[in-house]
Amino acid sequence: MSGTSTIHAEQGVTPGHHGSNSNVTPGEIAIGVVIGRASEYFDFFVYAIASVLVFPKVFFPFEDPLTATLYSFIIFSFAFIARPVGTVALMMVQQKFGRETKLTVALFMLGISTAGIAFLPTYASLGAASIVLLAVLRIGQGLAFGGSWDGLPSLLALNAPEKKRGWYAMLGQLGAPLGFIIAAGLFAYLLAALSPADFLDWGWRYPFYVAFAINVVALFARLRLVATSEYARLLEERELQPVKVTEIVGSQGHNILVGALAALASYALFHVVTVFPLSWIALNSDRSIPEFLVIQIAGAVLAAGSVVISGLIADKLGRRNTLGFFAILIALFSFFVPSMMDGGDNGQTAFILIGFVLLGLSYGQAAGAVTANFKAKYRYMGAALTSDLAWLVGAGFAPLVALGLAAHFGLEYVSLYLLSGAVGSLAALSLNRALELKD
Repeated sequence: MSGTSTIHAEQGVTPGHHGSNSNVTPGEIAIGVVIGRASEYFDFFVYAIASVLVFPKVFFPFEDPLTATLYSFIIFSFAFIARPVGTVALMMVQQKFGRETKLTVALFMLGISTAGIAFLPTYASLGAASIVLLAVLRIGQGLAFGGSWDGLPSLLALNAPEKKRGWYAMLGQLGAPLGFIIAAGLFAYLLAALSPADFLDWGWRYPFYVAFAINVVALFARLRLVATSEYARLLEERELQPVKVTEIVGSQGHNILVGALAALASYALFHVVTVFPLSWIALNSDRSIPEFLVIQIAGAVLAAGSVVISGLIADKLGRRNTLGFFAILIALFSFFVPSMMDGGDNGQTAFILIGFVLLGLSYGQAAGAVTANFKAKYRYMGAALTSDLAWLVGAGFAPLVALGLAAHFGLEYVSLYLLSGAVGSLAALSLNRALELKD
């Protein structure tokens, strides 16, 4: 593969003959990455949209709409808390029983959790136990997503041609807008086609059935991919194997933290333009929810195009420079949040469309932009934990914090929240640069 020797050198791997005779191409690896990420994001957004439109009414009918939505967002965050636990726990399973066993366990855990939500009794029929079960199943989703890390994104990064790393890095990120488009489209259709009573009774469950089917098929596809002797050999030769969590935290903890914070602006913006505005509109506007979802779908289409463009920009400017540049643009965008969200239908539409474009440009390079700092033996687990921590710190509590701040203190505080994410990204990128110069 082109660029192999250079990649080895940058990752601290001694160049050699291993991998040079492999027939696996970056394009083939990219297919596995796209399949995995698109299915994950679809499941992600099905739950996120339901957290706004369904769960407050179905599981928290005893509270006012705002409080019910905040409670729903608390349970939403549980998956992000559980995700690194799932990563560590199932890495231990992989060390003892192999990668295929780990992915199989993750597959069944995810299937049970998602299907369980689809069949979950409501508060009206089961009482408080329904809320407890929802929380348990949400934790199960987080554990499963953490455990489903297959190493393919890291393998893709190591095997991408030197001058096209930004292009290959953005391929997996396309899963976010694609997943949102399908999930939002399903909910928009169901809301428009069904009466409110039918939607809350049974219609909302249908997207979870679809999510269950898609994730099971996608995980089986990835399992078959990584189980082949050729991929297994390539993963092993690239040293993409788990290590003890105490070892990696002790040796590479600073790189995990810097890597997670480097993309903080992107992850904060992620929910500020997807979940938060949907909740704000549902609670404070008479605007049609299906129509608003269509606007968000249009924004996601723009975001998909922006993700592709981010790959071209990153290959010209460098991935870290690209992240820094768009963090600055996100900081500038944050100042316009109140005026646009309070600007009626036109202002809200502008907020969604502009926000999604910025999201695509920044998020397109958010995954693993600084994981090249990891020594080769730590890259597999380091990339997984970096991603987990980035989701937890940047996005896990974003809907809860943004809606809580906006409702109790005003939209100006959402601006400050988004600005803090941009500042965090710029600080982490500066620290990363300083560490590189020191080394």
